[in-house]
Amino acid sequence: MQRIKVWDPVVRLFHWSLVLAFGANALVIDDDSKLHEWVGYAVVGLVLVRVIWGFVGRRYARFSSFPPDLQASTQQLSDIATNVVRVHIGHTPLGALMIYNLLFSLLMVGLSGHLMTTDMFWGVEWPEELHEFSVTWAEVSVVLHIVAVIYESRRTGVNLPAAMIRGYKDVPSEYI
Repeated sequence: MQRIKVWDPVVRLFHWSLVLAFGANALVIDDDSKLHEWVGYAVVGLVLVRVIWGFVGRRYARFSSFPPDLQASTQQLSDIATNVVRVHIGHTPLGALMIYNLLFSLLMVGLSGHLMTTDMFWGVEWPEELHEFSVTWAEVSVVLHIVAVIYESRRTGVNLPAAMIRGYKDVPSEYI
């Protein structure tokens, strides 16, 4: 096994803070409460910090290290189907698509939630419908993300949840 430093403290703090905040708002906090609103703003703030960090952060945090790539994503799906193991030090191509999906989805949740609080859109249905759709989309995406992380951890032998906690990946030597 080779230990490789991948996730810096900003990425890890963002990730686990987002897990707690989104999870609390989706599962615990009353969605008609002021706390729900403030936690929603915190989620948007976290996403904006992550977007900025995606341009100025360390190597594996930068968007340039995991651009959306349909061809690479298709190759990863092919690898999964044929049981070919390729270890990615940073995000996998499919993981990158999920990151972009989640960032955009959470911004839509926050924007639509905010619109519902404004006088201009008070009582208008589409912001609430967009909010509910975006929340559902984000929740489904989170579940798919968790399933994919568990599956890829088992398939590749790289403990991805542990890497997001510790900051480094233990990669089997044959994949380096």
